[in-house]
Amino acid sequence: MSTTNIGKNSPQANKIVSAALFAQAVKEPSPLNNLIGNAPTQSMAEGILRQQSSEHMPIVQVLDLTSTAGDKVSVDAIGVVKGRPIMGDRNAEGKGSKMDFASQEIALDMATVPIDAGGKMSQKRTYHDLLSLALAQLKGIMPRLAWQRCLVHLAGARGVQDGNDWVLPIDTDADFLDMVVNTVKAPTYNRHYVVDSVDIIQGGAQLASIDTADKLLLAHIDRLAALYDELPTKMQPIRIPGDPVAMDDPIKGVLFVDPLVYDSLITDNTAGYNIREFQKNALDRASYGQLRMHPLFAGSPIFWNGILVRKISHAIRFNPNTAVKHITSGNRLTATETNVTIANFASTHQVARSLFLSAQGLAQVLGKNTTSGVPYSLLENSYNFGRNKEVAGEMIGGEMKLRFDLPNESGVNEPTDFGVMVIDSIVKKVT
Repeated sequence: MSTTNIGKNSPQANKIVSAALFAQAVKEPSPLNNLIGNAPTQSMAEGILRQQSSEHMPIVQVLDLTSTAGDKVSVDAIGVVKGRPIMGDRNAEGKGSKMDFASQEIALDMATVPIDAGGKMSQKRTYHDLLSLALAQLKGIMPRLAWQRCLVHLAGARGVQDGNDWVLPIDTDADFLDMVVNTVKAPTYNRHYVVDSVDIIQGGAQLASIDTADKLLLAHIDRLAALYDELPTKMQPIRIPGDPVAMDDPIKGVLFVDPLVYDSLITDNTAGYNIREFQKNALDRASYGQLRMHPLFAGSPIFWNGILVRKISHAIRFNPNTAVKHITSGNRLTATETNVTIANFASTHQVARSLFLSAQGLAQVLGKNTTSGVPYSLLENSYNFGRNKEVAGEMIGGEMKLRFDLPNESGVNEPTDFGVMVIDSIVKKVT
């Protein structure tokens, strides 16, 4: 009896394994996947050609499966209409409020991560399945690469931290600009804050005078919440699926802090602030609906004044007396970037960048791989007369902060990072 046999090197096998790699990367626990709302299924996306995940979460994922041609995807947004009622019998015809539209193009590129799976004798000398191990490595590397690109775009800088867990090199590497696909933009003036004693100061220029006393404390979360409430154009709150009180008791955003910043928060003994109360608030908020099942409320988060605080993986830090891109007050309407030199404080300390994320902070676009039909693809290659094996993972996509011209406190349109704010503070290095 004849049977259907799909060889391991056949195109169909490649598609099956590539789809599995894509599914594994999507399911891999990571900050990226925790910040994306309900995503369309592959069949749904193909059915309507282009689909995006929930606009109520910090990262909007756009699947563009319309064609194999083109290396850019347009992300569109509609501005908030203030509206003005016409009272009584007065003529309302022709007096409708204008809707403002903004569009942002995000480039896609292909990232390929090759891993050498060894040769025949290498396989002979070990009981490990080298090819399976190489595939397992790819399933870890690809999600880390995607998250780190998102993190760097959101932070507006790469920072100096490095190590084996960093797939993305520091920004002085010759390949860095190609790897991030789209230009990394410094925070806009109105979305950049620096801790200064008991306050947080708008604009990155404050980095020039930051000192070792400028730690992020629990009181600064109150200050952030007050600033959020007074923004001329509000950052949109996060709406997690299964949250029945999202409108009545909104989650203003998630404050992702450096692990060393988190340590300073949980050891803060300032009068009137009790970290246990912050942690209890997180448990109480998670008790609503299905929130306790969401990864953002897993572990040991703290919650205060509508702000959820979590540790971030892969810190963005800067050394003293180094130059960092920022936007000055004078350049706030053009978003022209210049360097600010961080104060020359003690070498035992660094500047750590925390991220406050509300809805629609960044868009991640994923394109169709012509080999597999999904954004990820697996490649296999034999060399050295077929005696050695090499595998590679491919990902077609790109990331960029969502930035639009929004009215400021003077009513003038100002370039604004729509759903992300950064807060720089001091941490003491651990050696």
